[in-house]
Amino acid sequence: MSKKDLNREPAADIVKPYEPTPDERRAMETLARKKKTPRVKVAETKGKKVLSLDHPNQAYGHALLMKALATDDVDFPDEILAQLASASVHDGKVYDRELNFMVAVVKGIQPKDQLETLLAVQMAAVHSLCMNMVCRLNGSFLLPQLEITERAVNKLARTFAAQIETLKRYRSSGEQKVTVEHVTVNEGGNAIVGNVAHGGPGASKNSETTS
Repeated sequence: MSKKDLNREPAADIVKPYEPTPDERRAMETLARKKKTPRVKVAETKGKKVLSLDHPNQAYGHALLMKALATDDVDFPDEILAQLASASVHDGKVYDRELNFMVAVVKGIQPKDQLETLLAVQMAAVHSLCMNMVCRLNGSFLLPQLEITERAVNKLARTFAAQIETLKRYRSSGEQKVTVEHVTVNEGGNAIVGNVAHGGPGASKNSETTS
């Protein structure tokens, strides 16, 4: 090493390690705690598209996917993936990114049974179609083309909103609504429990009173 090298000052542009903020640390910790399912890989073998899971053991990866899709039927996830793959085809090619996005949409809805999974799959497909139509709308210049594409976007957007409402109704169908009202009873008074009808001929006498 030369004398010139020994006398050289330390480089002033050394990059310091990034120090995350508290919010960034919490976000990373939350992400690390979340249960992950393997991504879907798309390969082409002898002219056929082959779907597999990015997991060192396909059986365990399949089990994780079954849990995410709320099913105990081993055939159910395979067909779901095949349907989503078909929905993500562009120019005869299945794109990993769009396919895994739609799978992520389904998992994000957190279906509780196979019916909810089916609805979630339709929601993912409708959303993707809607956004594809929006892209076409941006590239449309002729009035007839604009009108057709705009109608398609509106129909798909309304369908997606209807699907959300359907999911809400399905999830709340087994719940019972109980309304409890606060009743104040002064000393010496009675609380009325039951149907109450104000005076007049034919007024109901089925009310019960408690003191």
